[in-house]
Amino acid sequence: MTGTTARATPGKPPRRAPGGFPVVGIIGGGQLARMCAGPAVELGLTLSVLAEAPDASAALVIPSAPVGEHTDVDAVLAFARECDVVTFDHEQVPADVLTALLDAGIPMHPTPDALVFAQDKLAMRERLTALGIPCPRWTAAHTAVDVEAFGAEVGWPIVAKTPRGGYDGKGVRVIDSAAELTDWLERAAAEDSPLLLEEKVGFSRELAVLLARSPSGQAAAWPVVETVQTDSICTEVIAPAADLDPDLAARATEAGLRIAGELGVTGVLAVELFELPGGEFVVNELAMRPHNSGHWSMDGAITGQFEQHLRAVLDLPLGSPKPRHRWTVMGNILGGEHPELYPAYRHVMARDPEIKAHLYGKGVRPGRKIGHVNVSGDDLADLRERARHAADYIEGAITE
Repeated sequence: MTGTTARATPGKPPRRAPGGFPVVGIIGGGQLARMCAGPAVELGLTLSVLAEAPDASAALVIPSAPVGEHTDVDAVLAFARECDVVTFDHEQVPADVLTALLDAGIPMHPTPDALVFAQDKLAMRERLTALGIPCPRWTAAHTAVDVEAFGAEVGWPIVAKTPRGGYDGKGVRVIDSAAELTDWLERAAAEDSPLLLEEKVGFSRELAVLLARSPSGQAAAWPVVETVQTDSICTEVIAPAADLDPDLAARATEAGLRIAGELGVTGVLAVELFELPGGEFVVNELAMRPHNSGHWSMDGAITGQFEQHLRAVLDLPLGSPKPRHRWTVMGNILGGEHPELYPAYRHVMARDPEIKAHLYGKGVRPGRKIGHVNVSGDDLADLRERARHAADYIEGAITE
């Protein structure tokens, strides 16, 4: 069935379930919205998504999926007025659209006051620093002189970031001189928007704290996980992080909960961390939505992140985030050279019946995240091998 025939007629209100159950609207039709579909059914809710196209990932599985751009105020308002609460598949909704939703009295989570700290990395750094949350040394740079001065202060190389936009390594450069930022500095000057500069942290590994917080202030956190990056893309998550000092885990979780409370976050919050030698950590970035580091929880926790996000934005009691198994390993499936995934998907299911493979209904493009696999058990080395084999096989990187 194609995306065009699967979705509802444009402009037609979502069909409400009997019994007074609410409609949750999601702006954006990507895989995060798609993976809310199963939990919504289990919770008795109705989902509606504002999708970018009739064949967007979420539009293929959610009947109410009118097509519209997240930048179009009129389209967003028309969509949102049919929902009881609105949340987001991504953080790129412009400020004028968020303001229009707020002025219309439409409940949304997270709110614009919180979301700005996931949209603007400079605002995030300023706020976390004011709260005393450990961060890399940083500054805002307007000119090449600013860049050279910061590099001289903290030591080269340094990390440069565009404050808005960017993911999976986009909008990030590791540089050895200001000359490598000429184009960015010119654009920053034209837009009167400085760049974010950070010291290049010598970290041991990358970690993530994932939690959810409801409007009434209830919060629940999953175990701290390790995220493994390949070419700036997360390719593996180990839950919980192996051999992690319990004190560091407790302090990192406490920091995440404090960030959520102080910033007024509602919904799922991901806090990406660098673990430093000596048992310390610094916060790298924030995401205010379900996150790649939490995909393991779909199969490995009592309450997965997508169910928890729906609970949180509706101010329902939060579910238990406890793991179901000693270990769960998530492996991302990246697009390769083979567009036909179904034969490989069937093979993986037959080869390892304990593997849970989640495909996103997205067209294959090299390096694009098109799905992930989860596998749980007691032997971490075995789980990592099985998850990697399954992801690589579906991708087409291996054939046996």
